[in-house]
Amino acid sequence: QVQLVESGGGLVQAGGSQRLSCAASGRPFSAFAMAWFRQAPGQEREFVAVITWSGGSTKYADYVKGRFTISRDNAKNTLYLQMNSLKPVDTAVYYCAAQNTYPAILMADPRKYPYWGQGTQVTVSS
Repeated sequence: QVQLVESGGGLVQAGGSQRLSCAASGRPFSAFAMAWFRQAPGQEREFVAVITWSGGSTKYADYVKGRFTISRDNAKNTLYLQMNSLKPVDTAVYYCAAQNTYPAILMADPRKYPYWGQGTQVTVSS
C-alpha cells in the first residue's frame, strides 16, 4: 500500500503557472512509477504525464507537452507537476497515481494504476 496526497491546486489566470505536489507514504516511494491524470466535469479521466521510478524517463500527453513538467524527489517521497502557460481547458481535478508492477515502464492507462490520491482542483480563468 501507498498513500498519496495532492496539494498545490487553486485558481490561476490563463497564461500563469502552478506547481502541484503529491506526497507519498507507506511503501518505498522509489518502487513506484508515478503519473498525473486529470478529470474535468462530465469528462473521463485523462492522462497527463508519467515518470519512471528513477525519474530517468518521462512521457506527456500531446496537449500538455512543452507546457507541463513532471518530476520526482525520491528522498522527499514527493511527485511534482510544474504547469506553465495554463489555459482554461486545463481546468480539472488533478490526481496523482502510483503503480509498482512495472516501475520502469511509462503507462498512460489509468486502469494500470491501483493507487490514487484524492485529487486537487485546478481552475484556470480566462
